[in-house]
Formats: sequence, structure tokens, C-alpha cells
Amino acid sequence: METKVIKVDSSNLEPGKIAEAAKIVDCGGLVGFPTETVYGIACRAMPEALGKLDKIKGRSGEKCYTLHISQKSDVEKYVPHLGLKGQKLIRKCWPGPLTIVFELDDEQIEQQRNSLEQGVFECLYRDNSIGIRCPSEIIASVLLRKTKNAVVAPSANIAGDEPAVNAEQVLSRFEGKIDMLLDGGDCKYKKSSTVVKIGASGLEILRAGVYSKEELEKLSKVKFLIVCTGNTCRSPMAEGLFKKYLAEKLYCEVDQLDKKGYKVSSAGTMGLVDVEASREAIQACADKGVDIKSHKSTAVSQSLIGESDYIFTLTQSHLNQIVGLSSKSSGKCQLLAQEDIPDPIGQPQEVYDSCANIIETAVRKRIGELLI
Repeated sequence: METKVIKVDSSNLEPGKIAEAAKIVDCGGLVGFPTETVYGIACRAMPEALGKLDKIKGRSGEKCYTLHISQKSDVEKYVPHLGLKGQKLIRKCWPGPLTIVFELDDEQIEQQRNSLEQGVFECLYRDNSIGIRCPSEIIASVLLRKTKNAVVAPSANIAGDEPAVNAEQVLSRFEGKIDMLLDGGDCKYKKSSTVVKIGASGLEILRAGVYSKEELEKLSKVKFLIVCTGNTCRSPMAEGLFKKYLAEKLYCEVDQLDKKGYKVSSAGTMGLVDVEASREAIQACADKGVDIKSHKSTAVSQSLIGESDYIFTLTQSHLNQIVGLSSKSSGKCQLLAQEDIPDPIGQPQEVYDSCANIIETAVRKRIGELLI
């Protein structure tokens, strides 16, 4: 077999060339192509094609190859329930040089088994997990979009060797073994994508690459912000209770939330800074086993809004103020409860206690809705 080499310019793509390559992949052939990290070999996720791929790479069929998708929304077809950290990494890092291994529970695996073709399912899932990458290189993206079937694409190298970062290196290893090579020049990063696993135990780096562990921990941190007026009564109580129940859901202590990759904070629209929580709010929380004595008020700001992933407000007025400060926040801002929670400031302790009960009920409901 002769490998057909086609020069492709990322800045001036010719659709016919990519369509030809996509057709080869759909028919069970193998196509070398560039990503922003290294060159890959596109292969339809079907046993016969994967057998050919295993043979030329010198790899056993025990491990699954990584599924490649053309747009990040495609992940929903293969991972029915994305956790918060997975959603955050997808928003921040896709399309790009990151491979994410998602863990699925037994119910989700059974759902996928029933929704996908048997051969496709068996090719993609192993040990209740699936690896997925959404490359940013335009040649790769268009190729994946034009294929009509699920595509895996391991790096273009013999098992154990360094991956190819240009077309010449691909040909030196696979001339006559792959059907086509899309020559898009040198890869941008010239190193493999980082592989990260997301599951019950948190975030685990499986392979070092473009992203460092520190970068991914920062990028994947999920941030909750709770907003009231002065940040001395309602939102400090809500923050303390949110931390308590979030920690329970994660089976950890409150002081371990940051290490787990979650941050809960609160702020006020009035602009008060460094004011302690009210005595009554402290007492109402203490009665529920929550300590907010160290709380100091913070003013809402555009930067605080921008860095938060989920914003809960105590009233509709607070929500309107947040959206007024940042129109982009409308999609992540919502009421903590189904209706406004009145301000107890200046009222007796029993009013604060009642307010804390309402907040606690709302917090428990919100956390119950979260897919961790």
C-alpha cells in the first residue's frame, strides 16, 4: 500500500482534501493528521480498523484509545453526567491540548451500552471509563467534523517511541502502513497532551504534557459565590452552611474543600469590607455546628463575579445587581431559594434562627442538585 500524502494549509483549508481523508476513516482506513500537540492516526472506532491500528503501532488491544471529538458539546453523547470539575476543565481547556479520562458509574455505563452500537461501546469504554480529547488544530477539528463515525486517534508513533511532531517523522515510521497523511507542517506544541483523570478521588494526572498539574488544579477549581447586601448576616450564614453540606457530599472535612478543588465564598452589594458577621448570625450558625466567627465582609466586584462559576443570591434584587455589574454572569447567577430570603438585621435572635433554617433548607437542596 502506498501512503497518499496531501499538503494542507491551516490558514486556507481545501474542504475536498479533508473530505477525502474523512471518507477513508469512515471506511476503516488509517489517516495521519496534525493536532496542536503531536501527529495522530485517525481510526474509526470499530474492531476491524482498530486491529490494523494495533498492528502498525505494535500495541496490544488491552487498552482503549482516546476518542477525539470535533466540538466540546459532543462529549455529552459519551459522558451522560458531567461532574462540576469536568465541566470546568471542558470550559477552560477545550478545544485544546488536554485529554480527559472520565469515570462513569455502573448506571451510566449501562446507559452508554444501550445508546451506542455494541462495537463502538466496546472500543471506547474500559474499566468504567473513557478518554476524550477535543483538539484545537483546525485540520484535526475539520477532519473529525466530517467523519460520520466515532474516531480514535493515538499519537503517530510505534509503542514506546517518541510521538511524531511533523509529517516527515510520521512517514519514517508508517510509510505504506497508513492510507493517507495530511501534512500540516510542524505541530504547535511538539509535545503530547496532558492526560487527566476525573473521578470520585478528584483530579489525577496520568500523563504529563502541555499543561502542568498546578495549572490544571487551578483551572479545575470550582468556585461558588453567595451574595446578600452587607455580607454580615445572610450570606455569611449561607457560606458556612454551604461549606458544611458540600464537605459532607464530598466525604471530607470543611478545611479540606480547597484541596479537593472547591472554594465557597460570600460577598455583599453594599460595599462593606472587613466587617465581622453579626453576633446573631454567628449564634444561629453555631447552633447548627457551623463556625463563622472569623468571617470578614467582602464587597462584590466584577473580578469576583468573573472568577466565580456559580453565584447564588439571597434576593432577586441582588441577582439584578450582579447581572447589572456583569451581563455575562446571567447564565451562572440564580436565587439561592425559590423566593427572596428577608434580611434579619436588627431583629431578635429567633428571627436570625428562622432565617438560618430557611437558608439551610435552600443550601441542602442546591447541593443535592450538584453533580460532583
